[in-house]
Formats: sequence, C-alpha cells, structure tokens
Amino acid sequence: MHPILQQLAAAAADPAGTAKAWKKATGGKVVGSFPMHFPAEAVHAAGALPVILQENDEPITVGHASIYPFFCGYTRSLVDQAVKDELDYVDAIMFGDHCVQVLSAADMIRVRKPEMKVHFYQLIASLKDAWSEDNALSVLRRLTTALEQTLNVTITEDSLRNSIALFNENRQLIRHLYAQRREGSIKLSSMEMQHIVKSSMIMDKATHNELIKQLTNDLQGTGDKHVGRIPVYLSGHLCQAPKIEVLAMIEECGAYVVDDDLYHGWRYVSTDVDDTSDPLRALARWYIDRNWNAPCPTRLDPKSDWDEWLLNASRNSGAMGMIVLMAKFCEPHYFQYPRIKKTFESNGVPHLLVETEHELVAGGNIRTRVESFVEMIKRQSEKSLAASA
Repeated sequence: MHPILQQLAAAAADPAGTAKAWKKATGGKVVGSFPMHFPAEAVHAAGALPVILQENDEPITVGHASIYPFFCGYTRSLVDQAVKDELDYVDAIMFGDHCVQVLSAADMIRVRKPEMKVHFYQLIASLKDAWSEDNALSVLRRLTTALEQTLNVTITEDSLRNSIALFNENRQLIRHLYAQRREGSIKLSSMEMQHIVKSSMIMDKATHNELIKQLTNDLQGTGDKHVGRIPVYLSGHLCQAPKIEVLAMIEECGAYVVDDDLYHGWRYVSTDVDDTSDPLRALARWYIDRNWNAPCPTRLDPKSDWDEWLLNASRNSGAMGMIVLMAKFCEPHYFQYPRIKKTFESNGVPHLLVETEHELVAGGNIRTRVESFVEMIKRQSEKSLAASA
C-alpha cells in the first residue's frame, strides 16, 4: 500500500487516537457528530476539529444494558463506546434526528453520561416544501449559536466562508479520485477508497487535502484493465463504514468496485457548498441539494427517487451489476429496498443484497453468494456476446 494510503488507513482505524493527537498538538477542542447531514464546516469555523463518530470493531459488551439489541450496529457501538468512556476525547456531540435509532442512542448517551454535552438539531425531513430552505436555515442558526456557547467562541461569516472553501476543496479532490478510478487511469480498491473518505471524516481538512493532492499525483498511470473481473456498483451503508473484510471479500471474488453511493464514499463528498453567498444559507441549500446528488431514504423529496437514481448511477459507472450492502436493522434502508429490487429487476440489471452486522458472521456464506453473483454476470455476458456474434 502507498505510504500516504497507509497513513490515511491508520487514521481511519483509530479515530479516537487521531483526534487526541490533534488535540494535544493544537490545544483545540473536538466536536463529535453523528452522520449523515451534519454541517461540519460550522465546527471548523469555530476553531474546533469536527469528527464524525464511527462504529468500531470491538464487541459490544456493557452497552447491551443501555440499548436494544435489535438496533443497528452503529448506534449500539456508539452507546457502548460512550459508557466505556471511549468518547472522552470529544468536548461535545451534535446530532440530528434522521432515524429513531440515532435519536435513542443520543438520548441514552445523555442518560449514561450526563456530564457530556450533547446537542440536538432537527433539520427538516421534507425537502419539497416552499419553506424547506428557510426552515433549514433557522435550524442552522440555532446550531451555530449552540456551538458558540459551548466552545465560547464567535463564528464569523468570514471564518465560515473560509471553512466552506476548505471543505469544498476536500470534496473536489476526492471526487476527482472517483472520476479517475471510473476512467481506469488510477488503481484504487474499494478498501482504499474507504480509507480516503473515512480519514477525511476524522482528520484536519487542510492536512487531509495536502495528502490527497500528493496521493493523486503519485497514483497517476497506475490503472489497469481489470481483465476477467466484473465491474460492480456498491450501494447502502447510510451511516457506518462497511467492514474492510467485506470490501476485500467482494474484490477477491472476481469483482472490482467501479463506483458507489456509500456514506463512507460518494455520498459524503457528492455536493459542494456555495462559497460566494451568505454562508449559513448556503449550508441550508447544500443540505437540500445533496438529495439530488445522492438521494437519502431519510429525506422526503418526490422529485428524487433513490431507486431510479441508483439505476442511472450504476449504468453510468459502467457497472455490470450492483451489490447492496444493508446494515442489519437499518429501517430507512429496509423501507426503500423493495423499490430498489423492483426497479433493478424490471430493467434486467443484476443485483445482490448482502445484509451486514456489527458482529461479522457468516463470512463464508457471503463469499459464496458474491462468487455466485459474479459468475452469473459472467455467464450472462458471455451469452449476450455469443448471441450478437
């Protein structure tokens, strides 16, 4: 692995250690947030380090006494980390209500860790109404006020605009890597792409930008033709990162990931913020516009159907099939999947559903199913070529 990728992988594997090292070096504060729609630029503009709290790989033990076992692995892991004092490096936690399980996890952290500052903000779920943008703007104003009070700072328009520009640069750099991977001009596995995106959620953005620039330069000309391998599109995992073992397994089975809409992927970097207008209104518009570039099942917008968007995205990427990674007990994904299944089947596009868990089990079963999926696509392709000959 390239040395910069190793550095990013190390940061992604140890969010707490990365944040603590930054805190020690700068004397600054750290603000943790839940995914998926948090405007981390506001935290950066306040002089603090924004860190998206991550599910870890440790077995959930004492947290079982505080949260239902039928909640997703992400929420159970976060509660477990909190009650074990593993989130003691954050000076505050910000979260929004996009899922009843996330709301319950935040409430339980409040109960079990009353000394921890946990702030709630409610971004409007309906994106189609005439007042949606103004409603989001009102919430963001309250959010920035809470940050100022918590961190004892003043967030100026200039500082917020500068943070927006820095974060836009980061998104653009990562999107450029995505484009080059689709074109085949660079070689990056799905595991390596996750290291890049996940580390961006944790590291100082200016440092991350410089590393990505150097990495992009070093990787030029490393692409290959993936002869004999099947291009696939990955979808799902709206909050937590897919386990590295699952990503590696997919590519070991004869597939290669050409694109995705994972949260620890394209979804995170899909949309820039306007850095020329009023910064808070620009963040409110960003929140709404993201649903066009990567539709989210927790948002309501009749003009943006996730299933149709996925079909077009997978086709445009050159994928021959799609693998859906569904985190067990993810209710928004459960609700939308039947439509995705129907759309892909009616259009003759192969897809495979893989349900994942915090506790990685049935690895052999997943491998067998992915191998069969890849082999099926190969045979269909061979039949199609033979028929057209």
